[in-house]
Amino acid sequence: MTMRGSAQTVPIPVGYGYGRPPRRWWVRLLRVAIGVVVIVVCLSLLAFGGLLLISPSVGNAEQIAAAQDASHHVAYPGPPVPAKFTAALTATEDHRFGSEPGIDPFAVVKAAGGAIVHTSNPGGATIYQQLAKMLYTPGESGISVEAKQVALAVKLRYSYSGSQILQMYGDVAYYGNGYYGIQAASCGYFGVMPAQLSWPQAAMLAGVVNGPSLDDPVTNPLNGRAREEHVIGRLVATGALTQAQADQALAVPVSAMLARAGQGCGA
Repeated sequence: MTMRGSAQTVPIPVGYGYGRPPRRWWVRLLRVAIGVVVIVVCLSLLAFGGLLLISPSVGNAEQIAAAQDASHHVAYPGPPVPAKFTAALTATEDHRFGSEPGIDPFAVVKAAGGAIVHTSNPGGATIYQQLAKMLYTPGESGISVEAKQVALAVKLRYSYSGSQILQMYGDVAYYGNGYYGIQAASCGYFGVMPAQLSWPQAAMLAGVVNGPSLDDPVTNPLNGRAREEHVIGRLVATGALTQAQADQALAVPVSAMLARAGQGCGA
């Protein structure tokens, strides 16, 4: 008679799928998202590298600045850009100036998001980008032009010191009322050399470069005042001025600042 053996439990290998828990859907989604991000970043870096290769050199930036000033009967380089104007300009236009790679990565992300959802451009052009526009693409517009400005901004950032960038910017910018260059604007609006600018005067000049025709304090004093107030607010936000100093600056009326407008700095 054949005897049956006792029953034995045979372990089931995990590899057959019986013992492995099902993979969660969000894990698969996360892996796909990471892969897409990596691909997009790699393609963006390749595109930007190509853009740097095809964009022109910025080794002639100072020569272009000098030529533009000469066409407006302005000497280049002018007097050193004063500290108050520098603080006002960077606080308003580019508070990361000197620490960014020529472009503001945060502004780029915001601009990309705005393009995706078809909202208005949030701006955020750095001082380097603005200078690239003034020197290399004046009067031009379009996506390809903006891309060129980005590449040129990066090249300017690593080709010139911060003081050289600010000197070129201050000397070629248009300040409204026919004034090109900070010396012409300072003497034309206030009758003082740039080194003698007060905080409210420096704030007004830093504000007017964003919209020189619209915010000209002589022809549009209300707009000029609004821009001055904005710049003063930014100076407080960045710690360049205390609130008490800001209040003191804003206590000076536009008419008092422009009391010597049109008289020049004299001999």
